[in-house]
Amino acid sequence: MNWLKQNWITLVGVIAGGLIGYVYWQQIGCVSGSCAISSKPINSTLYGSLLGYLMVGVFKKREKK
Repeated sequence: MNWLKQNWITLVGVIAGGLIGYVYWQQIGCVSGSCAISSKPINSTLYGSLLGYLMVGVFKKREKK
């Protein structure tokens, strides 16, 4: 529970990025199937999750030891 309390914003970023990636695939996608990211829903969802993680990591405060 302590981990969740400390990293909840990261988890929210990953989930939001995944949802945005999936919606991108669903709405825009790739008709020909030759696009590396948007040709399959799993690819765009994982890519969106990674981007969500990175974007939240930029704004996350670091703890000093």
